[in-house]
Amino acid sequence: MALVAPSILSADFSKLGEEIKCLDREKVDFIHIDVMDGHYVPNLTFGPPVIKSIRSYTDIPFDVHLMIEHPERSLQDYIDAGADRITCHLDATRHLERFVQQVKSADLKAGVSLCPHESPEALRYVLDDLDLILLMSVNPGFGGQSFIESTVQKARDLRKLLAGRHCEIMVDGGINLETGKRMVDAGCDSLVAGSFIFKHEDPSEAIRGLKAL
Repeated sequence: MALVAPSILSADFSKLGEEIKCLDREKVDFIHIDVMDGHYVPNLTFGPPVIKSIRSYTDIPFDVHLMIEHPERSLQDYIDAGADRITCHLDATRHLERFVQQVKSADLKAGVSLCPHESPEALRYVLDDLDLILLMSVNPGFGGQSFIESTVQKARDLRKLLAGRHCEIMVDGGINLETGKRMVDAGCDSLVAGSFIFKHEDPSEAIRGLKAL
């Protein structure tokens, strides 16, 4: 079964607490929180105050995806806000290994995200330190985009590169039952889905469908 991480980027912000409670009832594996700074990507979303404000609604792990420049500068703010897993982008920090170690020193899970044009080979020398690798199957910045087909082969290549290491492969972007199944078959462990869940006529049904893949 696939691990499911609903992305609250697609939730109704006017009732975010209620949306979180719904995910809690469905016992999703993670709640995916996309943090955007308007610089690394052309959009602005959540910051530490919002994450902290919704932390009390659930015990489900917060999977915080930092789409921001120089993530090491504000890392402690996200740790203090209640993140359980923190992922930054390969090209957003000059010293990736240092960032990873800072996250792990706080007893959190550390991840790195690859944009569609980036190769898994770029992570070869930090693989032993990573808890998860997030493959972007769309260009980061906005929800509701179409799935990029080359991500399927990238997942296969990454699974081979990991060579049995205990490192989770997560995919984010354009995920539904069809693309989700293809990514699980290619070696992905967890699926981030936003529009497919929150725009579905029955979000609970959408979650159960993804879990069953």
